[in-house]
Amino acid sequence: MSYLTIRDLEVRLKDGGRLLRRVSLSVAAGEVRGLVGESGAGKSMIGKAILGILPRSVAVTGGEILLDGVDLQGLAPAERRRRIGATCALIPQDPLTALNPSHRVGPQITDRLVDILGWERKRAEARARELLAEVHIPDPERVMRAYPHELSGGMRQRILIASAFAAEPKLIVADEPTTALDVTVQKQILKLIKEMQERHGTALLFVTHDLGVVSKVCQSLTVLYAGMVVEDTDVRSFFRGPGHAYSRALLAATPKYTDPAASLTPVPEAVIAAVRAEVAAMDRGVA
Repeated sequence: MSYLTIRDLEVRLKDGGRLLRRVSLSVAAGEVRGLVGESGAGKSMIGKAILGILPRSVAVTGGEILLDGVDLQGLAPAERRRRIGATCALIPQDPLTALNPSHRVGPQITDRLVDILGWERKRAEARARELLAEVHIPDPERVMRAYPHELSGGMRQRILIASAFAAEPKLIVADEPTTALDVTVQKQILKLIKEMQERHGTALLFVTHDLGVVSKVCQSLTVLYAGMVVEDTDVRSFFRGPGHAYSRALLAATPKYTDPAASLTPVPEAVIAAVRAEVAAMDRGVA
């Protein structure tokens, strides 16, 4: 059974411009779904819509977002925030800006346990140390006393992963969590996220533009273009042969690490024109 179900989600700017076009997808308990597309395709917008953190200039204007069968759009704002806070978490893209520079690391993990689960501070601090050890951070006690700027980028991202899993959420949105890291650290963080996800059985929506990452951590994926779903499939089927021309072009454009000297293959203009025509046809049908 799907823990997250999105049906015909529409998101628009307050001036009427469409950002998401009838997006539908689902994530089952324990599943990792990749959300793939170019910059500006709407990947992060879907995550923000789920978590209720859309910018003020943007609003959900149609469709359903169901968590465990409950439509978030039908809840009062306070109940919606309570349900999201208790069951969902975010691993953001940039650990340096996500962590509060004026607070030590420890409280940035324990506050979540105190506020959401109602734990006493000592119990929360003990759990925070356990979580830091779980994400392979040596000397958790020292790190809990440190400020974010005193730690490396990889350490900060591990802290965000620990914080995301702290309250045992049912769903985590990982918004390009390795983009700000160097290649060696990226590999370690991807392995860690997958390890934590499997250990906790969490549903994970993994936002990325990297099909190589999808092949390593995801079971299913949704491909977006201009806020529209162009393909929704399992990972094995996708890499055997995508069904949509745009998906095939994206896959062909992926650099081949076995042949680093090979020229990059851009997405053909004819494919872009065809998928833009699909977007325009959808807009005409529902405008």
